[in-house]
Amino acid sequence: MKTIILCGGKGTRLREETEYKPKPMVEIGGRPIIWHIMSLYARAGFKDFVLPLGYKGEVIKDYFFHFKAMNSDFTVDLGTGDIRTYNGCNCSDWRVTLSDTGQETYKGARIKRIAKYIDTDRFMVTYGDGVADVDLAKLIAFHKDSDAVGTFTGVRLPSRFGAVSTADDGRILSWQEKPVLNEYINGGFFVFKREFLDYLWEDDDCDLEKEPLERLAAEGKLNMYRHDGFWQCMDTYRDYTKLNALWDAGQAPWVK
Repeated sequence: MKTIILCGGKGTRLREETEYKPKPMVEIGGRPIIWHIMSLYARAGFKDFVLPLGYKGEVIKDYFFHFKAMNSDFTVDLGTGDIRTYNGCNCSDWRVTLSDTGQETYKGARIKRIAKYIDTDRFMVTYGDGVADVDLAKLIAFHKDSDAVGTFTGVRLPSRFGAVSTADDGRILSWQEKPVLNEYINGGFFVFKREFLDYLWEDDDCDLEKEPLERLAAEGKLNMYRHDGFWQCMDTYRDYTKLNALWDAGQAPWVK
């Protein structure tokens, strides 16, 4: 099953890191977050990736074009240009297709524009800025059992603020510091039947989360896989420092 990782956004809320590189290339523990995401899928046996590129896509292309040499010891024959690598990371069986899908293109159009690279009955999609300890085998089984066209992973976030409940006279009845919210939000990690491609169009304004998913939901063909474990996006500098702190402490839940 192909895995599409959306890599085209500008990451404006993380400008400290994204002024000179795209958000999927922002690092956790010395490696780009996209590598962490791909590793999550690869550990579950999914190693065929398609990356729709946009903002500073050439940085991502350069990273994967030189990936083997930059992640290995190597010997280069300066006369012939032949390179022999040693001790590389365990990524030799990954297959990565990179496609420029435009600078201003919304996510739905990016998926539609790389449809020619999807040759399976189902495919997976996720964002290029979030990690989680999602059990992908259970997610896929849930999707297949439901017979929905699309399944997304619902996650619950802790509030950034404390929450209180009060009596009419102002007495505090309960105090919770940053409670986990009851509502689920879209955490990505989608599984789609191939027919979902018919809900998309190639014009720049096709936004995945708007008309395509709204229409799928209205038709009763979209469901949610509940994930109550770890999930964290890298949307702001606060998120960036949190993820790196977890990595540095050896407590990164997305690494199994």
